[in-house]
Amino acid sequence: MCGIVGYIGHREAYPIVIKGLKRLEYRGYDSAGIVLYDGTDLKLSKTKGKVSDLEAKSVNEITLNGNIGIGHTRWATHGVPNDVNSHPHVSNSGDLVIVHNGIIENYEPLKKELIKRGYTFKSDTDTEVLVNLIEDVQKNEGLKLGKAVQVALKQVVGAYAICVFDKKKPNEIVVARLGSPLAIGIGKDEFFIASDASPFIEYTSNAIYLEDEELAIVSLEKPLKIRRVKDDSLVDPYVQELQMNLEQIEKGGYDHFMLKEIYEQPNVIKDTYRGRLLSNDGIVKMAGVEDNIDKFTNANRILIIACGTSWHAGLVAEYIFEEFARIPVEVEYASEFRYRNPIIYENDVVIAISQSGETADTLAAIKLAKEKGAFVFGVCNVVGSSISRESHAGAYTHAGPEIGVASTKAFTTQITVLTMMALRLAKAKGTLSTSDFYRYLSELELIPEKVQEALLTNDVAKQVAEVYKDATNCLYLGRGYNFPVALEGALKLKEISYIHAEGYPAAEMKHGPIALIDEHMPVVVIAPKQVHYDKVVSNIQEIKSRSGKIIAIVTKGDEQVSALADHVIEIPETSDALSPLLATIPLQLLSYHIAVLRGCNVDQPRNLAKSVTVE
Repeated sequence: MCGIVGYIGHREAYPIVIKGLKRLEYRGYDSAGIVLYDGTDLKLSKTKGKVSDLEAKSVNEITLNGNIGIGHTRWATHGVPNDVNSHPHVSNSGDLVIVHNGIIENYEPLKKELIKRGYTFKSDTDTEVLVNLIEDVQKNEGLKLGKAVQVALKQVVGAYAICVFDKKKPNEIVVARLGSPLAIGIGKDEFFIASDASPFIEYTSNAIYLEDEELAIVSLEKPLKIRRVKDDSLVDPYVQELQMNLEQIEKGGYDHFMLKEIYEQPNVIKDTYRGRLLSNDGIVKMAGVEDNIDKFTNANRILIIACGTSWHAGLVAEYIFEEFARIPVEVEYASEFRYRNPIIYENDVVIAISQSGETADTLAAIKLAKEKGAFVFGVCNVVGSSISRESHAGAYTHAGPEIGVASTKAFTTQITVLTMMALRLAKAKGTLSTSDFYRYLSELELIPEKVQEALLTNDVAKQVAEVYKDATNCLYLGRGYNFPVALEGALKLKEISYIHAEGYPAAEMKHGPIALIDEHMPVVVIAPKQVHYDKVVSNIQEIKSRSGKIIAIVTKGDEQVSALADHVIEIPETSDALSPLLATIPLQLLSYHIAVLRGCNVDQPRNLAKSVTVE
């Protein structure tokens, strides 16, 4: 959530910053702003709304030249979305300017103290408090900007990624992070600053990712210096070569990033198991698992912690790990995990799942698990992210950048990674027969081809969407491995179309939700040919007898459910354990088309952020 873009160098900063902010729109935001320095003064423009609104306003409001610029997209926390609360914020003297991602939790006492000292505030934000705190430290202690920022940050409680500029020190920008990601792109006689690397990928392939409680002085006159906020010790910068390319973060001819990412799934699932899965040789090889196989085989239980879509992937994994490896699994909301004083043992394995690798709640849960002595294994998509660094070991999903706020390919690649882990553990423990082990490997290898076939349901999904685009409620039902898919399908519909939807185990329908069913209630039933098929048929008959409208996801060639349903979407046949990878495809397409038909902003749904970096 929120996005930061900064530039200092020999180019005009405005186009770089604006384009960078557009690249970060996927993170979710409600206002945007930019500040430029032309060698004489600060030029500031900010507004509620989109980056396009900022462009229109800044052209009329300020001159756009200058080789130093900082921009921001804000997701409101303190103060409503409006022009005044938008970033950047300027200090009382007018010399300092700041952009900030995160939350300063103790801003109220700090603000009261600053008011006593004569400071005034225009906004309701915690960020304006921070920039004036830095100024107060700078004045009272006679410090340079970098040191003043460091001293001020020692007084704050919360999370932050900040860029601070002082017009009295016009050749440097001070940046720091705690909890919110921040990357520094290194070019020739120029530097780029951003919440992730996407804003500067065409300018440089070299980047430094700041660690928590690190501060960097980005200067055109001196070598880059990184220090620890707490003890002022120097940190040796680790320069990474970026793996993404410009093509990955463009729409590629699709109307929306979400649709592009849905259609990327055959390739990214293949990329996720490429080099790790050799079905003919009976090999599943993942370095993070292989190097710690004893931790897994000796574990008394596996705890999976995640949020949102990643939590749903964890629920699928619970079925798979218990079925294949016969080890108890508990799936926890990361946001609740550390607040309920959980029981964690040293021989527990904790699997933390996050698309971005920056999810604040999941990071906090990881730190607690490590304190208790558990082994932490991270599953995430972003190389160099905080979770990948905090975990003892892990596996990347190789889904490539996911720009649409509603996760699609993240979900299927997470399930792919978790399935491979369960298979490797099952082989090590001897809990699957050799024939079943080889069968699952072969079926997993065929999944990309079957996902490609499942994508052919797009036209049917669009037709169904036309019928139900004006629905106000929707129920999703699934059993076994596909109960989490029902939850995920309902979440997708809620996220991007703003239709209320709930996912339930099909058998739970008559324990409450059946009261909602009438001729106006669409019910999506995930009913592939599997163990629970006959039970699901019975549930469908109960819906039918109450005039509910049935949208059925069935195995190709199904006759029994198809005869009962109002609408049928067919997917290829696969084993029960792998069916979520196919059943979720038409649900993604259905949600997408309903949202488009309702005129919703598919890639940037209201109130949502791609990477939730505050609790």
